[in-house]
Amino acid sequence: MTDRTPAVEAAIEGELRLLDPEVRASPALFEALLHPEFTEFGASGTRWDRNSIVRVLTAAPAPASRPTTTSHMRGVQLADDVVHLTFDTDNNGRRAHRSSLWRRTEDGWRLWFHQGTLFTED
Repeated sequence: MTDRTPAVEAAIEGELRLLDPEVRASPALFEALLHPEFTEFGASGTRWDRNSIVRVLTAAPAPASRPTTTSHMRGVQLADDVVHLTFDTDNNGRRAHRSSLWRRTEDGWRLWFHQGTLFTED
């Protein structure tokens, strides 16, 4: 089930902005979308916090390649201030199932938790 509430739309917009190469190139823009208590369990198996993920993802420009694509984006508003998104990404053949929790703050919707799990089509 997918809700199309303004909260779900805001979370989807934020998620897509996080994949934007311009946002990824700017620590300020990238960090602004992350909750201060952000945590991620990456597809690599690494556990990230806000500072470490901003540092790593904005440290060097991504090599010229196809942009990351998303599919099967679905969202559900779990509470007034919490949205759960699920979707798949393809980054040059590296595919992952993704799950994100977005929380509303005084500054808007911020990504609070993210997990990626690699997969292949069988």
